[in-house]
Amino acid sequence: MKISVYRGFLLFFLAWIAACLLGALPYFLSGYIPDFTGAVFESVSGFTTTGMTVIKDVEILPKPLLFWRALTQWLGGMGIVVFSTALFPFLGEGGFRLLKAEAPGPGAERIVPRITGTARILWLIYAALTAAQTLLLFIFGMDWFDALIHAFSTVATGGFSSRNSGIAYYQSPAVEWICAVFMLLAGFNFILMFRLLQGKFREVRRNSEARAYCAVILVSVLIVAFSILPQNRPVEEALRYAVFHTASIITTTGFFSADYNAWPSLAQGVLFFAMFMGGCTGSAAGGIKMIRHVIFWKQTGNEIKKIVHPKGVFTIRINGNSGRKDMVYGVTGFVFLYVLVLIFCAFLVSSAGEDIFTSLNTALLTLGNIGLGMGRTGPFLPFPEFPGYVMWGLSFAMLLGRFELWTVLVFFTEYFRRK
Repeated sequence: MKISVYRGFLLFFLAWIAACLLGALPYFLSGYIPDFTGAVFESVSGFTTTGMTVIKDVEILPKPLLFWRALTQWLGGMGIVVFSTALFPFLGEGGFRLLKAEAPGPGAERIVPRITGTARILWLIYAALTAAQTLLLFIFGMDWFDALIHAFSTVATGGFSSRNSGIAYYQSPAVEWICAVFMLLAGFNFILMFRLLQGKFREVRRNSEARAYCAVILVSVLIVAFSILPQNRPVEEALRYAVFHTASIITTTGFFSADYNAWPSLAQGVLFFAMFMGGCTGSAAGGIKMIRHVIFWKQTGNEIKKIVHPKGVFTIRINGNSGRKDMVYGVTGFVFLYVLVLIFCAFLVSSAGEDIFTSLNTALLTLGNIGLGMGRTGPFLPFPEFPGYVMWGLSFAMLLGRFELWTVLVFFTEYFRRK
């Protein structure tokens, strides 16, 4: 069965809209979120793995609702359409169009010739990580239910918790280290993870995005750890907090184990910068994605070289190969559009009377699917209350961020309507 590009986009978009609307019903019908706008926001936040919540006391929710809440993130982490592609082989080549819509950006590729085989392998890796983390969390003190809930949220880079104070509730260094490691794995390219299992270490070492991902995390962790050490923290605690919260924000998970609003400005600045990074392509993480930063900065370096050598011809190199010009144009267009939408979202929030810092933070958290930010949107604080029109706008922003802008905005173009 062949699916055209336009029908593929339409099917993908309608599937997600239907999932988000149906996913709101358990919250609304149970009465725990009495207004439908809030229920839809919670559902969209789950499926897009953003992790923002309008529920002020999650510990009063019954276990079935807590499970549903975490399950929406787990399904959204790898993607409903990829899940469908894995289960329904009759989609054939058309399934690859859906997979590319589900995971846009540089880097969508097959692991095996058949797209259904690729989707199944991705889901097997995803499920194996979930099972491994569930077991480890149970061994180190969580009950089975909490272990499963937090594994769902971690591997999906979602951030929903069954506790109001999140991971901080457990006061367990072992739990924090386990979650930090699995957040970093969830933000890594799953296809490269499969290459590692195949023993193709050289291919992974040559990958430009993987190297940048590791380098950014390492530098960020070191700066944060050294900046909070003067607060009379033990070295292990400072390193643990630095690794945990850097991983949480770069992978757009949104977990917290400490109040980083009370940290020095340098540490907060690094975490704020991390909100613009995102994980790798082919991962469950949201954000701009690391490969786009690599391409953007390599091209910036080439533009500087052209000033010195006007007649020189310079190309960027990605994974050891020369990058295409259309890739550079695509990344430049995406970054420009991302900033434009970010500004619009910040204006939308500020129209409800919020200060500019809260407005910008909220826009970053929804568009980047991060879920946890600074100031009023930081740890241990309830999500700010906004009017209905702002909540619907933020829900749309979460969808935009999850599908990396183009896949949704294409529906509003005249060219698409003509098709």
